[in-house]
Amino acid sequence: MSAHRIVFANEKGGTGKSTTAVHTAIALAYMGAKVAALDLDPRQRTLHRYLENRAETERRRGITLPGARFAVFTGGSTEDLDTQCAELSDGMDFLLFDTPGRDDPFARHAATSADTLVTPINDSFVDFDLIGQVDAETFKVRRLSFYAELIWEARKKRALATIQEARREMDWVVVRNRTHHLEARNQRRLEGALTELSKRVGFRIANGLSERVIYRELFPSGLTLLDKGQLGELGTSHLVARQELRALLAALNLPMPATPGKKELALTAEA
Repeated sequence: MSAHRIVFANEKGGTGKSTTAVHTAIALAYMGAKVAALDLDPRQRTLHRYLENRAETERRRGITLPGARFAVFTGGSTEDLDTQCAELSDGMDFLLFDTPGRDDPFARHAATSADTLVTPINDSFVDFDLIGQVDAETFKVRRLSFYAELIWEARKKRALATIQEARREMDWVVVRNRTHHLEARNQRRLEGALTELSKRVGFRIANGLSERVIYRELFPSGLTLLDKGQLGELGTSHLVARQELRALLAALNLPMPATPGKKELALTAEA
């Protein structure tokens, strides 16, 4: 069976794609899954740099941590991308993609071939505009965005392939990051618009990660919130953030390999 493809995609920058992707990859590794990760942004390389930092921390401290096989895509065609994906994901349970925060042909190619498409958005109508436009007075959805139409068409084609070729259906999850930054009335308006659009387009909605300094602090070491043995004494905000991560992983509802005990331990263990 081929690796389950999880694509973190949003054509806007600063939505938490890389942070969510890295923590998802490491969480899956902690659950006992074999994980590969491909960075589709050869300029920023945030995912790749994070995992490089993690490998360096392992060498420096003389430890072994759950991790992922990782690479950067630098090819020039979708055929090159497919070839690298096949090589990188060989023997893996999951293949994760981190995509650039801009319109990109390779990101589109990856998104339309995803088994699970994760679209992180900041909780604002600025980011909502990526997937749909709302009326300025009623905040009702007026139309789908180009990106939502692209994914909608890809999911329809995928549904046919699911029947004809026994492929998985695409699960599209819109992840709401930084929800605590939104004023209550606007939050209700955004929730209403997201719910309306989800019914029209067929995505699911999940709560993601709040904006916490800890995520930025962890980047140089490549550590994650799940590496509790390496983080020293944790404050309340760290523990709350870890619980957010566990809740997000549960909401993604990913197909775990048959590794007894690992999934339950990773999602419900005490902080």
